[in-house]
Amino acid sequence: MKYAVVLEKGKRNYSAYVPDLPGCVATGKTKAETLREIGDAIAFHLDGMKQEGLPIPKPSAQAEYVNVA
Repeated sequence: MKYAVVLEKGKRNYSAYVPDLPGCVATGKTKAETLREIGDAIAFHLDGMKQEGLPIPKPSAQAEYVNVA
């Protein structure tokens, strides 16, 4: 499964979250590090949900860029 990930640039780092998995977040010094960390966070989050017997949400979030004049 592929989940949409939102990356945000801060003053000193990046952060990421997954709209379809509330509470699934990660940070890193670089974009690449943050993407690795959120990948690990997603796996950890889903494993925890499975262990708790919770349903795994199907990816539904989408992202698009909009040009503004």
